[in-house]
Amino acid sequence: MMLKEYRSVSEISGPLMMVENVEGVTYDELVEIRTDSGEIRQGQVLEVSEDKAVVQIFEGTNNLGAEDSRVRFLGRGLTLGASTDMMGRIFDGLGQPVDDGPKILPEKRLDVNGEAINPMARDYPDEFIQTGISTIDHLNTLVRGQKLPIFSASGLPHKEIAAQIARQATVPGQESNFAIVFAAIGVPFEESEFFINEFRKTGAIDRSVMFLNLADDPAVERIATPQVALTAAEYLAFEKGMHVLVIMTDMTNYAEALREVSAARREVPGRGGYPGYLYTNLANIYERAGRLMDREGSITQIPILTMPNNDKTHPIPDLTGYITEGQIILSRDLDKRNINPPVDILPSLSRLKDKGTGEGKTRRDHSSTMNQIYSAYADGKDAKELSTVLGEAALSDADKKFARFADLFEEKYVNQGFSTNRSIEESLDLGWKLLATLPREELNRIKEEDIKEFLPSQEELDELWQ
Repeated sequence: MMLKEYRSVSEISGPLMMVENVEGVTYDELVEIRTDSGEIRQGQVLEVSEDKAVVQIFEGTNNLGAEDSRVRFLGRGLTLGASTDMMGRIFDGLGQPVDDGPKILPEKRLDVNGEAINPMARDYPDEFIQTGISTIDHLNTLVRGQKLPIFSASGLPHKEIAAQIARQATVPGQESNFAIVFAAIGVPFEESEFFINEFRKTGAIDRSVMFLNLADDPAVERIATPQVALTAAEYLAFEKGMHVLVIMTDMTNYAEALREVSAARREVPGRGGYPGYLYTNLANIYERAGRLMDREGSITQIPILTMPNNDKTHPIPDLTGYITEGQIILSRDLDKRNINPPVDILPSLSRLKDKGTGEGKTRRDHSSTMNQIYSAYADGKDAKELSTVLGEAALSDADKKFARFADLFEEKYVNQGFSTNRSIEESLDLGWKLLATLPREELNRIKEEDIKEFLPSQEELDELWQ
């Protein structure tokens, strides 16, 4: 079929172009823009009204003139040519290879918007995923099919945590059937190089598909990047039966790109200047995680976002918290004291942690030790605050032991560094060694039979503190 070519561009504003006198154009349709000099740019229909179409240009509109632009509507949406050959490769935010490797020969072409999952077809997330990080595996357990965001802030080491999870994460017993889809959204060049070098150095690239959208790439491409990455994940999970962990950093850059395009469209701003459909767009991304009853594979998401001004009530973390099943919060105080990864466990939460723990999944003492550690650490923090105000002399003997527990917990348990990969058994055993420093009568959240079996001997404790 011969495609019509239009020379009726009436306005160019920011990343947007207005084309008039169009026929048969549909929302989300791909567009090709040619200039008189022969340059070709790609775009997508953002809005259609009678005989007018608003097109967003992926490469931006710099040096693009209304008079010398010829527009063709291609009659299809943005697609990704998916194949298992994508494993070990690096792509840009639109799914084009950028690693000097050969072109991908697609086994299937998929619409990047995906298909809505029938809620009745969803299977409940209840299988443990091991990240190798104690504060997540033991205390805020991630399960297969869950979406568990990391709330960070400017200057905190979320990129190191993202690389650590990508390197270490696995489904115990199904290591060969596990894949990582990594999407960097609006990151600086240095950060993208960090991820590439880290993945290649550690071999994580072999089981990964990387999508890199840089800070100087157009905002429109930034909006497409998470959709493209999730399309690749859906192919690997639901067509090839793999367990896929999708790590997306930084979702704040995605929301800022939405705001930029919304402003160019002269839309009425909503809360915080973001468009009113921010919640819908985030939900469309996050709800692409999950398991299906009739499929073997699964998609688990760890979106990472930086909270502007470290504010949990900012629209981006606030809306993300509504949609996802918990949050891992990073602490600036722990980071200042060089405790890495600086996960603040008290405000952190995994709402599905109880579904992925216990006998047959991790170990039968998992849930009780988790609750006991939370309780003891909270008591220890309270005791330390009291000591700061009233002096150590005001503390009871029990308070002093809890305060010491809090210090040991941060030093020995939280502070595992970015290169230590702990199995869930190692995390549980370390938790027991810390709990053994408390009076036995304080272990009131753990069954007596578990105390008898797992509480370490004095010799084991002496080894820990050496």
